[in-house]
Amino acid sequence: MNLSANLPLLVLALTIEAAFGYPERFYAAIGHPVTWIGRLIGMFDRVLNQETASFVRRKAMGVLALTLLLAIIIALSALIQRLCLSFGLLGLIPLALLASTLIAQRSLYEHVARVAEGLERDGLEGGRRAVSMIVGRNPQTLDEAGVSRAAIESLAENFSDGITAPAFWLGVGGLPGIAAYKAINTADSMIGHRTPRHLAFGWAAARLDDLVNLPASRLTALLLVVSAALDPKVDAVGAWRALRRDAGKHRSPNAGWPEAAMAGALGLRLAGPRVYGETRVEDHWMGDGRAEANAADIRRALTLYKRSCTLLWASAALLAAVTLL
Repeated sequence: MNLSANLPLLVLALTIEAAFGYPERFYAAIGHPVTWIGRLIGMFDRVLNQETASFVRRKAMGVLALTLLLAIIIALSALIQRLCLSFGLLGLIPLALLASTLIAQRSLYEHVARVAEGLERDGLEGGRRAVSMIVGRNPQTLDEAGVSRAAIESLAENFSDGITAPAFWLGVGGLPGIAAYKAINTADSMIGHRTPRHLAFGWAAARLDDLVNLPASRLTALLLVVSAALDPKVDAVGAWRALRRDAGKHRSPNAGWPEAAMAGALGLRLAGPRVYGETRVEDHWMGDGRAEANAADIRRALTLYKRSCTLLWASAALLAAVTLL
């Protein structure tokens, strides 16, 4: 497939996912493509990541595992894509349905909105319960402002990882492109940690995930800045200023871009020192606004997110129209 076919597929997949998401009854009955990928990664981890092996060998086995994973995922998705397209334009519909399962616009909105709802309905404990479902940090260390910031940070980072990046790679590479991206991203989330077990074995997954997320993180930040310019209630100038000043200071080469843009737009400070489990992580603040965020700020972030998703869809639709002329 080329851009003239990939971009209409992208527009259709974004539309389907925004409208319907991934129904819970499907998840209960058959799981989700990411869980299927996760089982494959788990098998490679059990078989190839031997704790008695040397660091160099475990690193090599991690490269092998990632290579095998991508070979399987790309071959299978390319076969499915060819089968669907054998039915002509009608084949775009099942292809878009499949691709939409690898985008998370609707579910991300719902998960973050639950944090605002938890704070509003049940106070701090309600917010802590809801935010524990979307972040890895210890919720018991968070006050109301910490819960709110964690939800907004997760929204910004996952906007890039869960929506913009899959959309980008779907537009570039069709179903194999988005499937390969999700395989890399899932591998990073499962084995890309700097723990004794995965420091060597997960090295390749972590480094490749940084690389494939690079264009989307910058694009996400741009979407947030432009969307902020369309809303007088948020600060586009502040978003651009925070982006230029702070994005490169984040410990992640990619997460700082959407987080800085979100922080500047909302007049907040995000990131900063955090506690994951029992470990305190020192990180730079993104933005120079107030740190005392609340449920209303989560709502403002969700409004900006929705507008940015609409802008992403409109941009894809415009590019699709141009390529078809």
